[in-house]
Amino acid sequence: MSKQRLSKPLLKSSLHKNNLHLQGYDFKRLKNAYSPLVKFIIKNKYNQQDTIDFSNNEAVKALNLALLKAYYQIEQWSIPPGYLCPPIPGRADYIHYLNDLLINSFHSQAVELNDINVLDIGTGASCIYPILGQRVYGWHFTASDIDPVSVDVAKQTISANKGLNKAIDCRLQTNSDHIFTNIIQPNEFYHVTMCNPPFHKSLEEAGKGTVRKWQNLKKESKTTKEKIDGKTLNFGGQKAELWCQGGELAFIRNMIKESKHFSKQVLWFTCLVSKKDNLSKLKFSLKKANVKEVRVVNMAQGQKISRFIAWRYLDI
Repeated sequence: MSKQRLSKPLLKSSLHKNNLHLQGYDFKRLKNAYSPLVKFIIKNKYNQQDTIDFSNNEAVKALNLALLKAYYQIEQWSIPPGYLCPPIPGRADYIHYLNDLLINSFHSQAVELNDINVLDIGTGASCIYPILGQRVYGWHFTASDIDPVSVDVAKQTISANKGLNKAIDCRLQTNSDHIFTNIIQPNEFYHVTMCNPPFHKSLEEAGKGTVRKWQNLKKESKTTKEKIDGKTLNFGGQKAELWCQGGELAFIRNMIKESKHFSKQVLWFTCLVSKKDNLSKLKFSLKKANVKEVRVVNMAQGQKISRFIAWRYLDI
């Protein structure tokens, strides 16, 4: 697939300039792309514009499928109950900023050549990063996960949509102690790796974080309160998606340690960092690993500031 030429709509300061969702959600276009979305559309109480209840998991799934149909030529996509449902505009931003990283690295038209290989660590059942990266830039992906269900569902999505089979290879990580080992094969080279790591340190912490997220969405219905009290927060994500021993910092430190063994097979290693305070500790770990360069790329999405850290061992 050739690289998609992106038009430049009216900019929002919160998203990358190439993000297709700069102008927010075009519900007219989304309804035309996926008519079942209609039953979930409500009016915003402040300005009476169309929106959905983002605390309703079925509404969020319908919105995602509508977005994928309308903007990314994806006809079939779903995730099992209880699995993480990703916000597509924010996920697309990571892809666009990675493209910038590659352009700035090569100082040429290399990313136009449609031969970029990307490794997505922890792709999840949604397989969202490979889908977006393939559709927008024509990249080739290896998508890994330690959860067999996520891998099976991702493979079903890949098989069900034209053009994905030849561009996305989904692999099961059979050893939860490893990140790149067993996934990166001896003859492979990746221009960039990407990861949205588990943030929390424990199941209890993850549960509290999910409750806070729901409460921030100002859920006031009886049904929602019952879900919170009953701890059936059913689109908050699975264990591997939400938490690991030591949380985000430990996970990325392990990633840095293991990346040294694949220093000649990857141009840029990257990982999202949710907690800004972790950056100084990660930079120290990278200094000890003797990397050639470290970059921190900030991304603003609405009121939320996110970022990813990138490091390389290879010369450019």
